[in-house]
Amino acid sequence: MRLKISHTTSYHFDHPVNYGLQQLRLTPKSRAGQSIVEWDISIEGGTKELEFDDQHNNHVSLISVETGRQDVFITCQGVVETQDLSGIIGKPGGFAPEWLFTRATPLTKPGPLVRKLVKALPDDFEDDIQRLHGLSTLILEAITYETGKTHPETTAEQALEAGHGVCQDHAHVFITAARLLGYPARYVSGYLMMNDRLDQEAGHAWAEACLDGIGWVGFDVSNGISPDARYVRVATGLDYYEAAPLLGMRFGPGDETMIVTLQVEQ
Repeated sequence: MRLKISHTTSYHFDHPVNYGLQQLRLTPKSRAGQSIVEWDISIEGGTKELEFDDQHNNHVSLISVETGRQDVFITCQGVVETQDLSGIIGKPGGFAPEWLFTRATPLTKPGPLVRKLVKALPDDFEDDIQRLHGLSTLILEAITYETGKTHPETTAEQALEAGHGVCQDHAHVFITAARLLGYPARYVSGYLMMNDRLDQEAGHAWAEACLDGIGWVGFDVSNGISPDARYVRVATGLDYYEAAPLLGMRFGPGDETMIVTLQVEQ
């Protein structure tokens, strides 16, 4: 499948910015199941200072905000060829060792609710993949998909307590539980072509677990499937903060407003 992606993030600041930096993890790479035909990032109101690959082999662009700006626009456009591999990415790659993905982070620290969820998982599955799909089903039953109930700092334990959340929360709970079960697990940020709409207000997130004899396999809890040809992987990490599309800081008074416009189409 050939997917066309157009993604714009606009920032408006109440007062001119004295100094600001943004890390962009918005450049997908050619990997198992996807090939980048073309990709371009344009910036209005900022300057690309440098680019590098981080410890997870994500491509990172460091952007400085022009002094005195009140509006910044970051636009990504590209075309990606994808294949349906049933979520199987294969053997580990990049710089981070497999054991690193068994480590808990503040967002994925297991608490009593996650441990209770894991204990509720039956033990009669045929293999690891079926077991993790069973885990995915339990999580979706425990956390109803609903926007506006959580935020980027919401932990896996807090999401279970709330009973409502979005794809980021589903991914964090899956990662936390999978690690308790002994699987290395990681967070994935990227894009999903929706079947019922063209315009979207945000990118997508899911999880991957590393299985013996198979390698990394994706699980999208929010949709109850493993990623297919409609998905484009952009960045991975131990949790949201290591794979966030945009993450940064600024100096200056006042608040800021961020608006995302996104279209993914065949």
